[in-house]
Amino acid sequence: MRFVDQPAGVAGTIQGLNRRYLADEEALVRELTAIADPGDAARDKIQGTAANLVRAVRRHTADEGGIDAFLKQYDLSSEEGVLLMCIAEALLRIPDADTADRLIADKITSASWKDHLGESDSLFVNASTWGLMLTGQLLRFDQSMRNPGQVLKQLAGRAGEPVVRTAMRQAMRIMGHQFVMGRTIDEALKRSRSKDNSAYRYSFDMLGEAALTSADAERYLDAYFDAIGRIGDSLSGEVVDIFAAPSISVKLSALHPRYSFTQSERVMHELVPRLAELAKHAKSNGIALTMDAEESERLEISLDIFAEVCRDSDLGDYDGLGLAVQTYQRRALDVLTFLGDLASSTNRRIPVRLVKGAYWDTEIKHAQELGLESYPVFTRKVHTDLSYLAASRRAIDAGQALYPQFATHNAHTLASILHFAGSRRDYEFQRLHGMGEELYAEIIDPEKYGRPCRVYAPVGSHEDLLPYLVRRLLENGANTSFVNRIVDESIDVHEIVEDPVEAATGHEFRPHPAIPAPAALFPDRRNSAGINLPNRDVTSTLLAAMDESLQRPYSVSPIVNGEACKGESMNSVNPANTHEVIGTVDLATPDLVDEAITVAVRAQLEWDRAGGETRATVLEAAADLFEANAPELLALCIREAGKTLPDAIAELREAVDFLRYYAVGAREQFEAPTEMPGPTGERNTLGLRGRGVFVCISPWNFPLAIFTGQVAAALAAGNAVLAKPAEQTPLVAARAIDLLFEAGVPPGALHFLPGDGAAVGGTAVADPRVAGVAFTGSTETARLINQSLAERDGPIATLIAETGGQNAMFVDSSALPEQVVLDSVLSAFNSAGQRCSALRLLC
Repeated sequence: MRFVDQPAGVAGTIQGLNRRYLADEEALVRELTAIADPGDAARDKIQGTAANLVRAVRRHTADEGGIDAFLKQYDLSSEEGVLLMCIAEALLRIPDADTADRLIADKITSASWKDHLGESDSLFVNASTWGLMLTGQLLRFDQSMRNPGQVLKQLAGRAGEPVVRTAMRQAMRIMGHQFVMGRTIDEALKRSRSKDNSAYRYSFDMLGEAALTSADAERYLDAYFDAIGRIGDSLSGEVVDIFAAPSISVKLSALHPRYSFTQSERVMHELVPRLAELAKHAKSNGIALTMDAEESERLEISLDIFAEVCRDSDLGDYDGLGLAVQTYQRRALDVLTFLGDLASSTNRRIPVRLVKGAYWDTEIKHAQELGLESYPVFTRKVHTDLSYLAASRRAIDAGQALYPQFATHNAHTLASILHFAGSRRDYEFQRLHGMGEELYAEIIDPEKYGRPCRVYAPVGSHEDLLPYLVRRLLENGANTSFVNRIVDESIDVHEIVEDPVEAATGHEFRPHPAIPAPAALFPDRRNSAGINLPNRDVTSTLLAAMDESLQRPYSVSPIVNGEACKGESMNSVNPANTHEVIGTVDLATPDLVDEAITVAVRAQLEWDRAGGETRATVLEAAADLFEANAPELLALCIREAGKTLPDAIAELREAVDFLRYYAVGAREQFEAPTEMPGPTGERNTLGLRGRGVFVCISPWNFPLAIFTGQVAAALAAGNAVLAKPAEQTPLVAARAIDLLFEAGVPPGALHFLPGDGAAVGGTAVADPRVAGVAFTGSTETARLINQSLAERDGPIATLIAETGGQNAMFVDSSALPEQVVLDSVLSAFNSAGQRCSALRLLC
């Protein structure tokens, strides 16, 4: 079993793509500013154009109202804005009226809807507000009433839920009409040709979440295929320039249930033909097809797929195959370089939809969760704006290689692009359906700018709308977003069109101070370092190092007072392939246990006197050594414990976190005594000391994390330790012990005793010189340890035990089914279901 074997059919690493994956933000923003900055005179001109656009938008908005006014009224910083989305998204998945009534009764009257009445001049906003608190029409409040919210709640509880429910559904239909072009593609096509809509181009998006099964993927494939045919039929045989033609947007996550970098071989084998089939169908119908962008960890594989389809000989003269590029990713410029090279090598022009990106909060939290060295996206909105401007200049400078499509609602960005492009007209703008009409009324007006704009138009039912709508509102409805601010008359126009070059220069290009790098998340310790597996450059190096680390044979023995001791030898095998011997281990005997306790009792006093600061320094050094030896520890966790690579990385990080966490505790609680109150003038201090010798008994399912955590906690508190690993995973534990000794743990304070539970653990627990036991495992074994400690003569020993339980998840009909499936499967089956916190019961 080798770690570096690459599956057949996976495209090679895209050269240079990942050099900015987690680039230093300050340095990168300086570089982007140099590209985006057109000079002082041009910047003044751009700001003037942007300011005129904002004034025009405000004039239109005062006349028309609409969804922009709704977003301004219900921004997501308000309790009502959040509650509206939460209830509405959940409500449309509830199958029965009774449950919906109770959900509304519980939630809807907790928000201050009445505070929004009359706050907007827009009929749409006020109508929606009244729709959301229709019970207000059924009751006249007594002015002396102190708690009208309680009355509303009582009213909803008695008779108002059906009325409120109906009102909520109607309000969501109003919003759905604003955000969705049509329930079916035919309805959307008809609407796109009516009245003022006909002035725009359209890209239709079939609403729906990611496919979780092959049946889901087939259903989405059929929906896309049918929509392409319908769009083509609507052209009535007219020949339209491919760049002006209608288009369809395709999500790869809807076309394959395992669209992930970890499934590269399968994805390339199965997904490439599906996308190629759709592209050929789009070509035959005379329309364009754009591949949507998704999370950053899918970028590299998405480019592999796109490149494979681009090279399909049946698509040789088709210039309609396009790609969305997220400029909030730090790799945006490298993606454009890749696409320019691909266009040249395939002799085609590639449409490129530049977007800022709709998963920013997810990307930030995911990077923090994984402990990456930095973020794949920018931490400041203004830095994303700069990245967009730099990418826009690159896309324009690419000439005939790329057909730029600028998706933005930002007047300054729009004005900048108009300036960058000059007299050129071979590009287009894009906006979301239901947003930015007033802004783009100026742009498409032949008497003003006369530039084309394409509308990104979702198509689907209300049930499919809500998850999409929540994402759009999170993206555009926050009160820092341009869509919201542009219509807010209280904000000065010049503040709205602030130059991002000046803004970034003003804070010296530094990242956002409230969003520390993942390594600096904790105020008192460094976060454990993760490994960015989606970056193939990183992964290939890691896998090679893991292979190299296991070239030598492993042979471990008990260690007492720093000396290896002989014993009966047994093989340690790979649980995924029991014929594969990983190494050998000598087993400890009861006599060795007795010797270890004797040495530990003497050594513990000196280790305790060393103080918390000394012990903290040792544990922190051990944490650094664990990270420095990551490839070997990961390889051992995979080979000996049967872990997957992501699980092994999580295991290593947890071990490192334990070491640093307990180092902080040692320094804070064990270095110096705490002064206590002296009621009568006396001096009282509270100092903590080690208890003596601790026996640490760990399980096989976390052979590094729990093993290290127990040992680190006991050592941090000034105790000497007898460490007994699980019988199945002694090699992992032995390597951890080696690194603890290398970090400076005294030989007398730590002893390694692999072997049988009864012979090692039973003997140690029964010895009255043992002051405490830390145990993780079955409840039955914990009871036996407890009984053994209770039957001993001498001081009462400490027992710290973590045992298994029954973990249940309760899911109601308001939950998003796709999320329930993902969370349930992950909880129940991650780590082969062997986590003590694994989901056992799903209700």
